[in-house]
This record gives sequence, structure tokens and C-alpha cells, in this order.
Amino acid sequence: MKILDWYILKRYLLTFSMMLLLFIPIGITVNLAEKIGKILENEVPFGEVAMYYLNFTIYFANLLFPLFLFLSVIWFTSKLANNTEIVAFLSSGVSFSRFLRPYLIGATIVAILALVLGLYLAPMASKGFNQFTYKYLKTGNQGVIQTQNIYRQINDNDYIYVSRFDIGSKTGNDFTYEHFEGNKLRYKISAASIAYIEKDTTYRLFNYVKRTIGDNNDVIETTRRKDTLFSFDLEDLTPVEYIAETLPYNELNDFIKKEKQRGSSNIGRYEVVLYKKWSLPVSVFILTIIAVAVSSIKRRGGMGVNLAFGICIAMVFVFFDKVFGVMASQSDFPPVIAVWFPNVIFGILAIYLLYNAKR
Repeated sequence: MKILDWYILKRYLLTFSMMLLLFIPIGITVNLAEKIGKILENEVPFGEVAMYYLNFTIYFANLLFPLFLFLSVIWFTSKLANNTEIVAFLSSGVSFSRFLRPYLIGATIVAILALVLGLYLAPMASKGFNQFTYKYLKTGNQGVIQTQNIYRQINDNDYIYVSRFDIGSKTGNDFTYEHFEGNKLRYKISAASIAYIEKDTTYRLFNYVKRTIGDNNDVIETTRRKDTLFSFDLEDLTPVEYIAETLPYNELNDFIKKEKQRGSSNIGRYEVVLYKKWSLPVSVFILTIIAVAVSSIKRRGGMGVNLAFGICIAMVFVFFDKVFGVMASQSDFPPVIAVWFPNVIFGILAIYLLYNAKR
């Protein structure tokens, strides 16, 4: 590798690392200032707080990875341009494509780190971060645990429904359990309410009605109260909506397959998390090329113009990413298109800007 490659690669990695080391403590300080009241009020042990902020660091580093990378590349490349170092490189006979090579090597290193982070480290950090947040920092489970209109397929033959489930009392209203054989309903259990008895790991049904479908006549069994066992867990009545963020890649694939069989309404949200594990490393290359193409030209306004332009592009990228992610999570919009669409659009922009930069 040439001296030029080492020089740019070192600046690439060091600037990106410094950007992370600069902003993460600021993020921790701001978060701690906001949450310190509830932490002290709940008398959270120091060890749990320290682990929370370790998870916080990994969680938000993964979340803001593209933004930090983009700004760091613009920053040091603009300094090279302002010091006329890029002009010197290109005047010595180095082509722009050859000048770009160490950037792509650096992007490859960062993309591998992003892939490992997204597949393995970020899910563990997300689990700890969310568990701490909803244990100590938030009251209630609104928007976290699905508690209304829960419809789940338990296995190939059984389905459950509950109109509302209360986490604290472990009770639900308007419960139904349907058992099919093939496409034919064999029996249906319904109850005005259901309660989980933790001591015996059983369920107590009130105003219990079981209707068994016969060839000629149906058999109906009713009782005011009935304790029984079911093949589903309490978690099936209280699915956690952020669960996909906490699962490593292989477990997430298996989880999505299982949820599809169950007829979950959150498949779009889960698949967005799955596809982002692969789209983020690709965006590293796209944003690196855009940043180099934008900041490699010495402008009259200096580094400030490049940074302002870069921040605008970064915010548009984040906007596209969030908007399409929400669309896929809350509608029938295909998650794979929602996740990859920003990369496609900005990939085209990267090719255009690179072509003009070479000229």
C-alpha cells in the first residue's frame, strides 16, 4: 500500500473514531441529566446504571453510524481540499478513482464493524437498554407491549384472541380459543375474562363456554369458572413490540417465521429490523462516496459550506430512512423496499456526484 493510501486510511479511521468519542459522551451526559431524577427516585443500583450506559453507547452508535461516518469523511476531506493536498495528489498523476481507493478500504473496514455490530452486539445492547428503560424510566407499557386486540396463531391448529390484556393484574377480556383440524373448526372456547394464575401456571376462565362441533349436533359445555392449562405462554398474550431489536440474526429469522405462522400484525416492523442489518453496511460505501465527491472540491466558503451541504444530505437520508421504516411498520408497504429505497436513491446520487467530481 502506498504512502497516500496509509495517510488517507489513517485519517479516515481516526476521524471517524474521534467523532464517535466526541458525541457519545455528550449523548450520555444529556441522557443522564434528563433521567437522573427517575434513577435516584427508583434507587437504581450503580451497576445497573453503568450497564445501561454501556448498552446506551452501543445502541446509539449503531443507530447513528451512517451520520457519524458521513460527517467525519466530509470533515477531514474538506481539510485536505482546503490545504490543497487533494490538488497536489491529483496533479502528481493520481486519478480520482485511485485517490478514492483508500476511502473504499476504510469503508470496507467500517462496514464489517457495522455488520458485526448489527448482527450480534446491537441486539444484546438493545435488550438491556429497553429493559432498563421500561423497568426504571417509564411508567406503564403503552406503545411497548401490545395489550389490545391480540390475535395469535399458537401452532398449526390453534388460535387465540383477547380484546384487552392488563399486564399488572395478568387478566384479559373477551378471550377465545379456536382449534382447527385442516380447514374445519373442531371446537371453540370462549370466556368473558381470563386470568393467569402464576402459582400453578394455569389459566382461570370466567363464564366459560366450550362449543364442540359435531357432524350432526354441537356439544356445548358451560360453567361459571374453570381452571385449565393451555399450550401457549403468558408472553403470547403480551407480545413485546421491540422484541425484534433484541434478537441476533439467526434467532430473528426463526422468530419472523414463527410470527408469520401465528398471523402477527407486526411482521412489517420485524422485517424492517432484519433488512437493516444488511442495508446499513451498504450505506457506509454510498455515504463515503457522496462525502468524498462533495468535499474534495475546494470551495470559496471553505469547510463550512461542505459541512452544511453534508449535514443537509445526511438529514435527508435519515428522513427517508425513518419515513419509509414507519410506512413498512404500520402499513402494507413492502419492508424490503422501505429499507433499501434510501440506499438506491442515494446510490444514484453517489454515482452522479462521483462522475462530476472526476470531471
